[in-house]
Amino acid sequence: MTIHDTPDDVRSAPSHFIRNLIEDDLRRGKWGGRVETRFPPEPNGYLHYGHAKSICLNFGLAREYGGACHLRFDDTNPEKEEQEYVDAIIEAVRWLGFDWGPHLYHASNYFPTMYASAEYLIGAGHAYVDSQSADEMRANRGTLTEAGRDSPFRRRSPEENLDLFHRMKAGEFADGTHVLRAKIDMASPNINLRDPAIYRIRHATHHNTGDEWCIYPMYTYAHPIEDAIEGITHSLCTLEFEDQRPFYDWLLDKLAEGGFFPRPLPQQIEFARLNLSYVVLSKRKLIQLVDEGHVGGWDDPRLPTLVGARRRGFTANGFQRFAERIGVSKSDSWIDMSVLEDCMREDLNEAAPRRVAVLDPVKLILTNYAEGQTEACQAPNHPLKPELGKRELPFGRELWIEREDFMEVPSKGYHRLYPGNLARLRYGYVVRCTGCEKDSTGRVTAVLAEYLPDTKSGTPGADSVKVKGNLHWVAASHAYAAEIRLYDRLFAHPYPGARREGDPENLERSFLDDLNPASLSIVTAQLEPCLRNAAPEDRFQFERHGYFVADRRDSRPGTPVFNRTVTLKDSWRR
Repeated sequence: MTIHDTPDDVRSAPSHFIRNLIEDDLRRGKWGGRVETRFPPEPNGYLHYGHAKSICLNFGLAREYGGACHLRFDDTNPEKEEQEYVDAIIEAVRWLGFDWGPHLYHASNYFPTMYASAEYLIGAGHAYVDSQSADEMRANRGTLTEAGRDSPFRRRSPEENLDLFHRMKAGEFADGTHVLRAKIDMASPNINLRDPAIYRIRHATHHNTGDEWCIYPMYTYAHPIEDAIEGITHSLCTLEFEDQRPFYDWLLDKLAEGGFFPRPLPQQIEFARLNLSYVVLSKRKLIQLVDEGHVGGWDDPRLPTLVGARRRGFTANGFQRFAERIGVSKSDSWIDMSVLEDCMREDLNEAAPRRVAVLDPVKLILTNYAEGQTEACQAPNHPLKPELGKRELPFGRELWIEREDFMEVPSKGYHRLYPGNLARLRYGYVVRCTGCEKDSTGRVTAVLAEYLPDTKSGTPGADSVKVKGNLHWVAASHAYAAEIRLYDRLFAHPYPGARREGDPENLERSFLDDLNPASLSIVTAQLEPCLRNAAPEDRFQFERHGYFVADRRDSRPGTPVFNRTVTLKDSWRR
């Protein structure tokens, strides 16, 4: 198994209850010391941030204990699954840095074993064909406080059930005519043990098996069988499957009795799913955002999909760092989006070279600098990594600076440019502001200043003039204009769609009501010349502005488009 360079806080990962369970199993010699996990996505959509937590947990634990993690597609529902999603899932898991080696599987390849298992359960009296309608089954299922009622077809003989099941497979019946149910206990306090359906009729073409089958196993039936076939030791699921664990154990125990699988059997372990503020992770809601055009597709950088995260510039190491930082627990809790953003900042701060971009440009004219003259200033590629060297920034009479770096009438505590004030051009000279030029509307079109010749950074005496303001800039003669996309959180409220204190009792709030209208703004910025050569997915820190990535879809050679990944942790101090 291979993985990207692992951050320090992953290598020194804290313990949690799943690690403790695995270590106890290893001490007892269970499964002969093997640790095999699996990541089993259904290929009916794109993976999101919650899946990243599960991927890092399953693959990470297998790596730690010298085991293997399987990538398995739970493709048991032909009506919603597509090869497009299979390909996207493979790409996303690889992007996160994990390799499953030879362990790539499809649940649909196990259909013969699942069918044979169902035949055994029928013959052993543990399953029967039910011919009730869906409404009748629902009515007879009971409630949390009331026991269910036996189906009138529950006493069919094994021979009759096998005949009907074979005819279901042969395609004799329409969808919904019959289902195969496990025969357990209609009075069980756990509703999931009240004779759950394990096979249904679906006359639909499957993306992997074509038209070979017209009956398909239910997920809760297929999942434990898949684990047992693959020899999974620790089957890690989110908490919504906790009530299904008794059926998981019941099914595998019955099949072990029939000689299908050896003991010890796979163990299902549940952990809390990711609940992250300022996003929605419901597949239904993500589909709605895409289909209704609230975002620009599944890879929109604002969407909490992994393809969107990659396009935004989030990193695999950042996700691994995040997964370890939030830990694993048995109780649901909310994680603030800032935790994920901080993990990305920490990774990018170490890895991203520094560059200069002026996002809201206004021209600075140095009136005492000779026209046509240029010189080079030296800027480090990374202040924490001197081994990466320096680059040249061209300097001239006309420069682009941020519009907010000039105020004709300064506010209290403002230390940048205003008439009479001194400020340093980072990596360049100290300048004294002398005024500005305006258009007919009063808008500033140029800031005027004089440079102090003996104050160039890196030269003797450069620090003889003390100033408080420090500005970034690019030379107008060498800069180039580029599209910059400034992304913010997609939702303006931490819990999209949740009721607010003081809301009227009859108020119906949609998660769409909390969309952030400022989640995307596009500006034309002036960039230092070397950024023109940025390749798709090259990442940089734009000084003062945060971390940016060259868009992997829209960038072209010589004309990259940059997306803001996250802002800097500390706001710019004036």
